[in-house]
Amino acid sequence: MSDKILIVDDEHEIADLIEVYLNNEGYEVFKFYTAREALDCIHRTALDLAILDVMLPDINGLALCQKIREKYTYPVIMLTAKDGEMDKITGLTLGADDYVTKPFRPLEVAARVKSQLRRYKKYNSPLDGRAADDVIIHSDLVLNRKTHECCLNEKKIPLTPTEFSVLRILLENKGNVVSAEELFHQIWQDEYYSKANNTITVHIRHLREKLGDAVDKPKYIKTIWGVGYKIET
Repeated sequence: MSDKILIVDDEHEIADLIEVYLNNEGYEVFKFYTAREALDCIHRTALDLAILDVMLPDINGLALCQKIREKYTYPVIMLTAKDGEMDKITGLTLGADDYVTKPFRPLEVAARVKSQLRRYKKYNSPLDGRAADDVIIHSDLVLNRKTHECCLNEKKIPLTPTEFSVLRILLENKGNVVSAEELFHQIWQDEYYSKANNTITVHIRHLREKLGDAVDKPKYIKTIWGVGYKIET
């Protein structure tokens, strides 16, 4: 069965050209020139990857990416005429997996599609009897609950068992705040005490260092002061 690829770009020539190249690669393409037209397809079709233009006439491509990430984990590649670093950071923060800057070669887009699909299927296919839900994917962060492996941008990040447990709990509760007390209880199965908060704080700090996460502008772990920690959806 062919992989299903969504293309959303209001520049007809670009959308049509990408469609031709992806069809030649054997992909089934769903092409739209506006975000609103694409929304029905997103909710009704089991897509494998989306290619979204940032500057769309109705709904911004970044907002469309955010809507996709509310329910789906398949790769999203953004197309943009802007080469600004902030645009890319915003897109990646909202859940995009890759960026292609216009003008581009269609073969480059096809190669990015292949690369993203390989990565996505590798982490979402059952391996050695492991279920796909053993893997948690958040943006460019991948956590495997069975193998206790963590990958960031396809590179393994060495985590201690405690650091892994903290990150796993936060990812499993993505979008919700988890208190230091709840983290402590789930990891150590023990009663929380006043100095336990310092223990959690240290592990959070180490996690941020390994993930390259800034406290003031976090991409992964956000501190909700006086409450706990949260990973945004």
